[in-house]
Formats: sequence, C-alpha cells, structure tokens
Amino acid sequence: MKAKFASTLTAIVLLLGSALNSNGAVMTGKVTDILNGEPLIAAGIILDDSSTGTVTDLDGNYSLDIPKGKHKITVSYVGYESVTLEISVADGITIEYAPEGSILVEGDRINIYMSPESNALQDAVVTARKNLESLKSLQSERINSSFAIENLGAGEMSLKGISNAQEGVVKLSGISVADAGQLIVRGLGDRYSTTTLNGLPIASPNPDNKLIPLDIFPASTIQNITVSKVYEASSFADYSGAHVDISTKVGDGKDFLTASFSTGGYFGTIFQDAYHMDGKSLFGTTRLNHEAEYIEYSEFSAYSKSKDIFGTGFQTYQSKALPDLNGSIGYGKSFIVGGNKLNLLASTSIKSGNQTIRDAYYRTFEASSSGDMRSEYNYNSYKSFLDLAGLLNLEYQFRGSDRIAFTAFYARNAEDSYLLRWGSDLFEDYNLLGNNQITHYYSLQDYQLSGKHSLGNWKMDWGVSFGITSSKEPDRRQVMFREVDGEYVFFDLNQQETQRYFGELGENELAADLKAKYEWSENASIRFGAAVKDKSRYFKTSRFYYNVQSLDGSIASADDMDWIRDNMANIDINQYLGFDNISDGTVSIDRKQHKRDRYDASLVVAAAYVETDLHWGKGWYFNAGLRFEAGLQNVQYNDDVEDKTRNLNSYDIFPSVNLKYAFTSNNMLRLSLSRTITRPSFVEMAPFLYQESFGGAQVRGNADLENGYNYNLDLRYELFSKKNTDMFAVTAYFKYLDSPIERTQKLSGGAIEHSFQNADNGMAGGVEVEFRKELLRSLTISANGSYMYTNVKLPDGGAYTNKERSLQGASPYLANADLVWSPEFRNGDKINLSLLYNLQGPRIHSVGVMGLGDVKQLPFHSLDFGASYEIKGRWAVKLGFKNLLNSKMRFKQDIPNSDKTVDVEQWGLGLGFELGLTWNM
Repeated sequence: MKAKFASTLTAIVLLLGSALNSNGAVMTGKVTDILNGEPLIAAGIILDDSSTGTVTDLDGNYSLDIPKGKHKITVSYVGYESVTLEISVADGITIEYAPEGSILVEGDRINIYMSPESNALQDAVVTARKNLESLKSLQSERINSSFAIENLGAGEMSLKGISNAQEGVVKLSGISVADAGQLIVRGLGDRYSTTTLNGLPIASPNPDNKLIPLDIFPASTIQNITVSKVYEASSFADYSGAHVDISTKVGDGKDFLTASFSTGGYFGTIFQDAYHMDGKSLFGTTRLNHEAEYIEYSEFSAYSKSKDIFGTGFQTYQSKALPDLNGSIGYGKSFIVGGNKLNLLASTSIKSGNQTIRDAYYRTFEASSSGDMRSEYNYNSYKSFLDLAGLLNLEYQFRGSDRIAFTAFYARNAEDSYLLRWGSDLFEDYNLLGNNQITHYYSLQDYQLSGKHSLGNWKMDWGVSFGITSSKEPDRRQVMFREVDGEYVFFDLNQQETQRYFGELGENELAADLKAKYEWSENASIRFGAAVKDKSRYFKTSRFYYNVQSLDGSIASADDMDWIRDNMANIDINQYLGFDNISDGTVSIDRKQHKRDRYDASLVVAAAYVETDLHWGKGWYFNAGLRFEAGLQNVQYNDDVEDKTRNLNSYDIFPSVNLKYAFTSNNMLRLSLSRTITRPSFVEMAPFLYQESFGGAQVRGNADLENGYNYNLDLRYELFSKKNTDMFAVTAYFKYLDSPIERTQKLSGGAIEHSFQNADNGMAGGVEVEFRKELLRSLTISANGSYMYTNVKLPDGGAYTNKERSLQGASPYLANADLVWSPEFRNGDKINLSLLYNLQGPRIHSVGVMGLGDVKQLPFHSLDFGASYEIKGRWAVKLGFKNLLNSKMRFKQDIPNSDKTVDVEQWGLGLGFELGLTWNM
C-alpha cells in the first residue's frame, strides 16, 4: 500500500511558476495537527539534516527556499511524530515520497499534517504556548474546560472588524449593551456581572455602573475574551449573569513590528458642521479654581466678582468634522537573559473622530384618559472623542515551564459633546431653547505581576494587581432661553437652568490571588486558593448657578429657528455671561456644594476556596467547589444633618457543581449548579440624595438595603467537529433571584424620587442556541440566538405603574449572524469578507410611573460589512461599513388610561465606514 502511495506521489509535479527562482524553488504551506486541525506554532522544518531550515509562524505557515536537486525535508515538533519528505527540484517541486496521509497539495502549497506521538509527552516539559488568539485554539480550550464558557480571540475580532471589547462581547449569545455601556446578560443588568483583566479584578470609573466600560479596551491590546455564564469556585462570587475576562496580548518569543492606520466616520457627520466647548481640549482637562471650590460660602460671592474662577465661558465654536483618524503600533522582541528567555510586547493605539445626530426628538405625555402631550423637543447632538490605550507585557521564562510576567495597561477615553435642543413645554406654556456642553474623561491604569510554576505534581498560579480609575466631568454647562414676545431671552424663573457642574470620581482597587493545584493522576486533582480585593472610592460634585434676572435683551428672534440651529455658535453668549457682567454684579453666581454631594466608600472581600476535578469512566468529568467569602462594605456620607456611615457586612458560603459527560471527545453535555451574591453599589446603600447625571433623576439610597442571592441552573449540549471549527450548542438556564435589588420610584414633595429596594423575588430563564458551519472551503456561517423570560415583583408603595414586570434592560430575544469568506491564494495572499447582523429585541428603557406605561426601546437591527486583503503577510488593506440598514433607535410608551401607544423618542447615527492599512515586519 505504501509503495503504491509513493508511486502515486512520484507522479505529482507542482509547477511553481511564481515561486521559482533561478537557483531552485520556494516551498510553502501550513503545518497542522492531523486530529484537530490546530496550527502548530514554531514547528521546525529542516533541509537535508543541515542547519538550513525555518519554523512555522503563529498560523502554522512556513516558507523555505530549496536549491535544485534531490532533498530530504524533516518536519518536527515536540510531542509529535516527525514527518520526512523526499523531494526533487528541477523545473518545479516533485514529491518523491511522503508518509501516507501526511500531506495535502493545494495549488502550489504543500500542507503537512502531523500526528501526536503517544509516548512522547510522558517525560517532556512543553514550554511552547498555545496561540490563544486563534479560533481553533480557543475552541480547543472550550472543549477541554471543566465548565461552560464562550470565547472570542484576536484573530476572529480582526476578521470581523471588531474594534473593542464591547463590540466583541455583544457578538456572543445572550449579551447586549444598554445606555451608558451597561452590560445586559441573559436579561440581568450591570449589577449581576463582573469583569476581570487577565483574571484579576478591575475597578470601574462609572459612579452608576458596577462594570468598567468595555469600549475602553481596544482590539489592538486584546488576546482573547472569555465569558463564563456559570459560576466556579475560583472566581469571586458576585455574578450571576457573566464573568467577562479580558486577556491582554503577551509576548510569544517571536520578533515582530506592526503598524496600522485607518480613517472613516459617519457619512452624516464628516465634513458637516461640528461644535466644541470653549477652552476645553480632549488631551487635557482644566480645573476649577481651587480657592473658589473650598473658600467659605460667605466669602464666595465677593471672590467670584474679583477673580475669573472658571477661565472659560458658555461659548461654543463651530468647525467642520474631519474624518476619523485611528492608528496603532505593536512591537515584540525576545531576549536571552541569564540563559532564559525574556519576551517583550508593547503596543499603543489612538482613535479620534466625531459623531453627529440631527433631527432627533423626545416627548412626554399625560397619563390621563386623553393622553395629551406635555412637552415636545427636537435636538441635534455633536460629539468628538479621543481614545488612547497602551500595553506593556514583560514575561520571563525559566526552568522550562515557569513564568513570571509584568503587565501594565493604560487607557483613556475622552469626549466633548454639545447638545442643542428646542421645543415646547405645553404644560407650562413655554417655548424653550437651550444647549448643554459636556466634557467627560474616563481613565484606567492597571499594573499586574503574576507567575506560573510547576513543581512535580504541584502547579501554582499567583497574581497581584493594582488598578486606578477615574471619571471626571470638569465643567458641564447648561444655558436655557425661553420665548417672550417672539424673542428668545435668558430663562430667569429659576437659577438652575443656567449652571455649571464639576464632578469627579476616583476608585482604586488592590487585588491578590493565589492558587495551588495538586494532581494525583491524569484523572484527579484538587485546587486550593485564597484571594482578596480591596476597593476604595471617593466622589464629589460642585454646582454653580447663575442668576440672570438682570440681563436685558434677546439673543435671537423666535421666528427663525432654522437660523438659530445653524448659527448658535455665532451668538456671543459670553457677552452676557462673561466675567465683565459678573464683576459688575449684572450676573451673580451661587455655589451649591452640599455635604451630601461627597462620599467615601470601600469594599473588602477576602475569600478562600477548595475545588476538585475528577474524571472517571468513559466520559464523566466532575468539577465541584466550595468558596467562603467575607465582604465588608461601607459608605461614609452626610444626610444634610450629620455625618454617617452605612455598613453592610456578610459572611457567605458559595457552592458550585459543574458536571460534564462526554459522549465522545467532541460531543458533550454539561450541567451547572451554583449559588452567588449580588451586592448593592455604594450609592444605593446610603440614604443621601444625589443626582444620577446632569439633568437626570434624583436618586436616594436605602439604608435598609441588603445583599441579594442567586440560585443558578444551566444545562448545555455541545457538539464540535474534529476536522474544522464547525460546532453546535444549545443551553437552557434558570435563575431564581432571592431578594433582588430593584430600582423603585416614589413621590417626594410632588416630584418623582428614585430609590432602591429588595424585592421579594425574581426569576430569569431562557434558551440559547449557537452554531458555526463551514459551508464551502473558507466560507463559514455562524449564528446565535437567545430567548429570555424575566420577571420581578416590586414592593408595595411605589409610584411605578406596573408592580410586576420584566427586568429593566432585558430583551426577550437577541440574535447574531455572521457570514465570513476567507480564502488563501496560491501566492500566500488572503482575502477576508464578513457580513455581520445583529438583532436586539424590545426592552424597557425606563420604568413607567404615575399611570404611564414603561418606555420601551423597539427592536433594533444592524448590519455591518468588512473586507480586508492581506499581501504575503506583510501588508493588509481593509474597508468596512457600519449600520448598512441605517437603523434608528426608537422608543414608544403605552398610556393605559387612553388605550394608546405613542412615540416618545427617536435618534440615529446613520451609515459609517472605515478604510485602513496595516504593515507587518
């Protein structure tokens, strides 16, 4: 049989016209595992047992110059049987002999398949790292995991044009993003999930959200994203929705240099009018005069007249929105230090651009039987942004498999927005005009030191991290006008309509984690671990109200709104609100700086756990763990009477069971059971009144608030192909929420006041389906869909209309579908084409109160297209389009007493595009 096979191969002659040179030929192809198709990284390819040869790259590809004549090619890799080929080179490459099943000739490429050597790994120490950026490697991780996970690697993100972690996460089943980047997983809001960076906690700069905004992590810094929707004892227990772990890129021992540049934007934005704040830069932030912030209140009025405490005014400036400018640079280098390897990886990226929304509207209505409109406003919104990120990873490898790594990550997202709105308050019979100007800076610094060690049957992992986050709003500004006798004049019926707001939040988090694993055998192991995280936060705000009652004259005629919309930047607001009018007393400033506007808070969680992995019989795998956590949480605040401290301490046991039965190595059923905790956020547990955001709801915490607990059940079936990345999975889940924390609404002095209470119970259940199928060679379709049901019963006494409803932000259904074509040509070039569809079902945007129904966001469909062309692995050109359907966000509200449904808001960004170039060395 082998002789017949060899004679057949002898007849194969490859005419490599483009690959030939005057002295011989270039042999190219790919080296992969014959069982699972995994590319083998750094496999050695040696010519004639000499020192001449090459190694495969991160995708398993190789290229070898071969002179004319007869040669032996030997391919070797640790733990695999070597493959020896006999070839001759004349007018082309002729394969004289190859082991049966070891090669596949595709055009002018010779792909080589290697088989694992059954005994080779018994005494070997493998120091190579898996390529955890590739789809195949991550699928292998998913198959071998003791518990159910989903993941997404840098390779797939690049293929689909995904630019940051947030865009990546929403491509997974059952996940969506609501307002202000709030992550919704299986219908459960931000409080039910957790995020980590390289397995260690990270603080959030957002005062109202538990999780850090995921768009702060650009794709250029991400190795992979792993999402676990089931609990396992080695993780902190404060999640029931998902544990999202972002792994940053690491050095892999190969030298490289890469640079990319792209431009683009939204067609309705670029080269159109844009507006910017007076005196602000996205690169830096100006601060309020220190004395003005801390001087005695009795002295403030005189001080504000003697000195320009802001240095800026209310003026806006008009310009043209230029196309987005984005760029990144990555560098990798390996050194030999003390006889061991030191890997370096560094990358930095910048992203800047503009977004414009025009002709949007929002409306409010009465709950009466007539359902009359109370107000109607139109608005235009202009935003510019600048995102910076940097990553440094140093890893020292010694004693074969031991590693110590240092990772530093920095990110800063800044945006400057201007909102012009006009319309009517029909209840008060006012025609109003106003603008808001906001600059917001988010930043994150995270430093990690970690290690992995192997000592016989013992394996140990440890890590320490320190994170610094901040959120700064260094001068929000609002100015309002009302129509009087056909002219717009300053709104002077109260001082709050013309004001400046300064807010700052800082949060530091120190975390440490130690894990030790003892393996009795290949089928049994036990892990012990201890972890601690210590989070501290400070928050403060100051407001400055302008008294404009002495201002005379109008800024514009109400008869010409078209002119006002187009020329608001040409109206000199500073001539009215500038320092000259403040110093002579025409305009006065009142500082509002209550003790309740500041608080300090901390959370310390100390934990210890034990966990075991067992494998018995033909296909049974058992993972069980028990975790103890002590949580000490407090908020120091003032309730307008005295300083107080609210403590919330807990001592809990969290069990978890993950059972897997593998019918075959790629066909399995998983069952997960667990108990987890939901802790209130800092501002929710202390009864001081604060404003959630500028112009937002008044919110008061609840001193009686307690932790909620969640009981989770997951059942998943998974089927994976042995030949490629085809897969199918279906999951059914149920969550019982004991004393869930819900936002409530009540009347206070005739106004709606928001607060928080523990409801009796709630539940979430549903089904998720996902699949990936290779339709043709290099043509793959993947999709996932989720159906969800959520329900919560609210406590009595609230002003909300519906006392039983679905969870806020929960969509009953979600879906994603991707079609990707990525062929590789004979000369090594590649083309990638992707079409990405997303459907987000309707969900509660805001809870209805006082007889009005809930405001619901209508279903949203999006369709994106991406294309790239890679030239011999050196150059890549890409083109992408976003929101091809030109979908808009639309919101409706039921008015039960009038039996009608009304439109309350609508806005959209339009169609966007991106054009880019990447270079690799």
